[in-house]
Amino acid sequence: MLPRPHARLPEGHRGAGSPGDDLVPDPGLLLRQPRHRHRTPRRRAHLPGSAWFDFELEIGAVIGAAGRDLTPEQAVEHIAGYTLMCDWSARDLQGLESQLKIGQAKGKDGATTLGPWLVTPDELPFGPDGRLALHVRAEINGALVGQGRTDAMDWSFGEVVSYASRGVELQPGDVFGSGTVPGCCLIEHLDFGDLAAFRGWLKDGDVVRLSAEGLGEVRQTVRASAAPHPLAPRADPAAVVRPPRRNPARSAVPYTRGLHQVGAGVWAWLLPDGGYGRSNAGLVAGDGASLLVDTLYDLPLTAEMLAGMRPITDLHPLSHAVLTHANGDHTHGGQLLPGSVRVVAAEATAHEMRAEMAPELTTALQVMDLGPVLTRYLRDRFGGFDFGGIRLREPDHTFDRRLTLDVGGREVRLLNLGPAHTEADTVVHVPDAGVLFAGDLLFVGCTPIVWSGPIAHWIAACDTMIGLDAPTVVPGHGPVTDPDGIRAVRDYLAHVVEQADAALAKGLDLREAMFAVDLAEYAGWLDAERVVVNVYQRYREIHPGQPEIDRFALFALMAEWQATRS
Repeated sequence: MLPRPHARLPEGHRGAGSPGDDLVPDPGLLLRQPRHRHRTPRRRAHLPGSAWFDFELEIGAVIGAAGRDLTPEQAVEHIAGYTLMCDWSARDLQGLESQLKIGQAKGKDGATTLGPWLVTPDELPFGPDGRLALHVRAEINGALVGQGRTDAMDWSFGEVVSYASRGVELQPGDVFGSGTVPGCCLIEHLDFGDLAAFRGWLKDGDVVRLSAEGLGEVRQTVRASAAPHPLAPRADPAAVVRPPRRNPARSAVPYTRGLHQVGAGVWAWLLPDGGYGRSNAGLVAGDGASLLVDTLYDLPLTAEMLAGMRPITDLHPLSHAVLTHANGDHTHGGQLLPGSVRVVAAEATAHEMRAEMAPELTTALQVMDLGPVLTRYLRDRFGGFDFGGIRLREPDHTFDRRLTLDVGGREVRLLNLGPAHTEADTVVHVPDAGVLFAGDLLFVGCTPIVWSGPIAHWIAACDTMIGLDAPTVVPGHGPVTDPDGIRAVRDYLAHVVEQADAALAKGLDLREAMFAVDLAEYAGWLDAERVVVNVYQRYREIHPGQPEIDRFALFALMAEWQATRS
């Protein structure tokens, strides 16, 4: 294998690979050197249900003569030739399956490409140690992903085939893969310390080109597949039975999923219970035009919302969409908007969108094994979303602090009151309807989280929102409220500052302060464990030299905090 010396079969498949038009038609047919021959790009679908579709450039050794219990020297003589091999992989499914510790299943069932040629060993270069010595190269859409050499294998093909033949009768046409040439797949370029640098997983329309000297090249276009047929969930016998989550806040309109009119020509799309990813959006209709406030966390949720708004947008087509901030639960659905829609956001929001990890990487929160406490916490909070196929749509127009839009003759005011929750936090004010869309500057019945800060900016933003004197306020999360809902968030933030400052005065370190905090009347808000992040931000404000904690570590602390209180 390349380069991992595990004592197991290679990543290739017994038999002639997966059925399909990419296979060598007759493994016994030995074709000559293919230096100047090409093939038309093939088309291959994503594996249904996978958001992390990947390729692996390998070399396949094809067996030409039957045999069993072979020595490495004998095994080499049973290899008829070599061919390019692509082991298509669903990394998210693979990650889940590996936690069972019984081998791969659907994660490695995304088919196998072989070809375009099968070349006899006498026409290929070998090193002095007898190892196949080919230079290989992997590209996506013409951009280099990785390149390397096959003689970096930890185990020779002779050793691999010898191991596989123990007690097994190998047959002509059996194919053994080398394992991935280092760097020639996407997962090896994924660095969780620098997620913004990752190009993302394979998407619809990507052209994968794999080549090896002496073996030619294969080029294939990735095509999206239909959604898989759902299977009924099974109860986890180890799960702790907890009461259903319920947002405790009162609501100015029924707090139910769907579209609710909150003013003249103004609607809110609500998604209870207001926890992680359960965000709200809005619609403002003018004469022959309308404006959308935010999209939702995944494509199915956004499609449902846009369909629910159709009775209005058919009469008043969407002309604008405002993104209140960069978080995915307010931006991920943008690709479903018509191309004619002008997407508007604060410049700092656009910057943060470009710097954040690719949307489909959020699947890590659903599939990674991060220990019993954090894994259960993340899957409970994020397990119900579908992060596949998302292409982030960046803003068409940006502004700094203020912008006024004309939407079919109606004045809509945008005010960037951040940084607070994120680098920029825009509120959308519709003066003639008395409605304010507060984005994630406002959580109602659920706990705010200060990803950016400083907290004083957020408190000042609350005062500014109250000063707008809008009787109806739509939060980013939670039920529709009024200025009293804004005051509650302002008072919560002030309480966090008071608690953190008191802990610091007592000499408590950061962890001690996080776990000693008294939430008082705010203890009943959903996701109370977010106080961990808020105390961390306050400590950093007081002591800027406080070591930075990455987001996964903060989630781990929140999970631990929540486990101690439940």
